[in-house]
Amino acid sequence: MLTYSARIRLCQNPIAKKLLEIVELKKTNLCVAADVTTKAELIKIADEIGSHICLLKTHIDIIVDFDADLIIQLQRLAKKHNFLIFEDRKFADIGNTVAHQYGGGIYHIADWAHITNAHAVPGPGIIAGLKKIGLPKNNGLLLIAEMSSEGALAAGDYQNATLKMAEANQDFVIGFITTKKLLNNPTFINFTPGVKLESGFDTLGQQYLTPEKVIYENKSDIIIVGRGIYEAENPKVQAEKYRTAGWNAYEKSLEIKS
Repeated sequence: MLTYSARIRLCQNPIAKKLLEIVELKKTNLCVAADVTTKAELIKIADEIGSHICLLKTHIDIIVDFDADLIIQLQRLAKKHNFLIFEDRKFADIGNTVAHQYGGGIYHIADWAHITNAHAVPGPGIIAGLKKIGLPKNNGLLLIAEMSSEGALAAGDYQNATLKMAEANQDFVIGFITTKKLLNNPTFINFTPGVKLESGFDTLGQQYLTPEKVIYENKSDIIIVGRGIYEAENPKVQAEKYRTAGWNAYEKSLEIKS
């Protein structure tokens, strides 16, 4: 198994390189999903846990009081704490439409989100549309190869087609949303949502996996944690617990392969 640092020089996309550099420098494979609904909450959580993460995942369209100042403050915090921003937009339309959704509208996602993601359902055109906007800005795209919700349909032929689309666009597609490593290609970074310190389910079918299960057993790269951190009494303390658990699982995986 290659280390994060060894994979940096192999990546084509600059934001993939940057992410792995941050992971190695800060010794964190933790991404926090800040699924809060107000500007103040998002800024607060980003500042509190910023030093413990490599990536902040947003759902910008659920912020009820969104304005341009929010983006400015997020960018400042990303620079202050050295993390990247991942807008979890899950694009799922034809190329022309997603190009407008990504580059325009009221959010202008491509101007501030280093990483975004998309479903492969529309076919290769969705990557082409997003790449047209994002690649000149040195952004990166994740394809949704698996989801952590019970009964998700992203499997079988759909998953195989998704992987082939990624391999054909390695300059822009930097990895996958997945529960496990899917390809023996070190340039692709695997991001796993639905992570908690204890495994289980929520009332809406979300399946939770532990950091050790995700990183050590499933050979994924980045753990994505939401409610387990931002709903905690002390998010900063909880973020450090997850950061430690994720990094320990990574170091354990290196020892077993050495």
